[in-house]
Amino acid sequence: MGKIRVREETNRLYFDFRYKGVRCREYTALPDTPANRKRMEGLLRRIEAEIIAGVFDYGKTFPGSRRIERLAPPRPIDSDATEAPPSQQAVSPSEPDRPETPLFQEFIDEWMGEKEVEWKRSYQKKQVDIVNLYLRPEFGKKSVSDITRADLLKYRAYLAKDAHGTKTLSGARVNQIMNLLKQVLDEAADRFDFITPYVRIKPVKQGRSKVDPFSLDEVRSFLHEVDPHWRPYFTVRFFTGMRTSEIDGLKWRYVFFDRREIVVEETLVHGLEDTPKTATSYRTIQMNQLVFDALQEQWERTGQTDGFVFQSKRGEPVRYRNVNNRVWYPTLKKAGLKKRNPYQTRHTAATLWLASGESPEWIARQMGHSNTKMLFTVYSRYVPNLTRQDGSAFERLLARNFVKPCLADAGEHEEEGGHE
Repeated sequence: MGKIRVREETNRLYFDFRYKGVRCREYTALPDTPANRKRMEGLLRRIEAEIIAGVFDYGKTFPGSRRIERLAPPRPIDSDATEAPPSQQAVSPSEPDRPETPLFQEFIDEWMGEKEVEWKRSYQKKQVDIVNLYLRPEFGKKSVSDITRADLLKYRAYLAKDAHGTKTLSGARVNQIMNLLKQVLDEAADRFDFITPYVRIKPVKQGRSKVDPFSLDEVRSFLHEVDPHWRPYFTVRFFTGMRTSEIDGLKWRYVFFDRREIVVEETLVHGLEDTPKTATSYRTIQMNQLVFDALQEQWERTGQTDGFVFQSKRGEPVRYRNVNNRVWYPTLKKAGLKKRNPYQTRHTAATLWLASGESPEWIARQMGHSNTKMLFTVYSRYVPNLTRQDGSAFERLLARNFVKPCLADAGEHEEEGGHE
């Protein structure tokens, strides 16, 4: 069933109906008023009745439409006609009809190809996964201009509520999918001159990132139980805060024992060498003694290759999924530690640095953060649990500077009272 809709940018009404399997939008110069809506709804009912009866003449009803050649049968020109058809009297097209638009799957393939030069390879792979797993199956066979706001809202609800595989998608994942869909539809709307349906659609709420750092005792237990081949690898992870892609992509050319520094210049994601995540991710990390010793030990194994610092037992680049499944999680179980993902090593470094009293600005530089905001919003709440700094230090300061002098003053007053 067709509808009368309004183009929000101009507040002008238009017809939205289907004819011969084609979605047709015909725009008018009429502003959105109750009287104009009633007028157009009457014409729309007549159009639908004519379509059902098989007598609808597209060209007669919408003489200025570009769809005439495709949808209207040829008819002889009546040279005696002096009065415009009723539909033309009621609705005067204010803008030419848009050309037919490609299928979503055709357009997104073209668009993704254009984006290759802008995106890092690791990011490109994530976007390809979203397209193939979610967007193409849902919208692939639709023309880009046929996708409605209602379609998008319904799909967002489906992503947020229904189980996909074995689990429900996180809010962050839903927003990633919808954000890519928005980019595609916005670009298609610009190219093919239609109104993007992605309007007034808010992101879903995202839960806070799960931060569950290790205590020093837990780090010690893990390193004691882990396979000796991987002990230097996890020592560096726990005490530098390097991301998985950064430590997996670390090469000996970026390790400087004389300066006790690690330079982050390259990454390894899905077996592909790439550059760091952001501009601030290019950084220099200072080695503490544990990291220095771990890298010295690792040098004896792989230092002669000038390749990757950390390699599998077969001399291949690290594949993080294999390390996670064969080393990380089994070691947690062996050490009697609760299950956490390997990214907690980065969180652990941040909280230990904060707990030890290091400067937040220095910690942010070591982590590759652009400022200290994340330290205070994400990590700082874990510091009291690690150092017992729960206000007692301030209490001692007050005791040294206020309480004891006050007591002394009180004692003096008592002595003076006694003399009286």
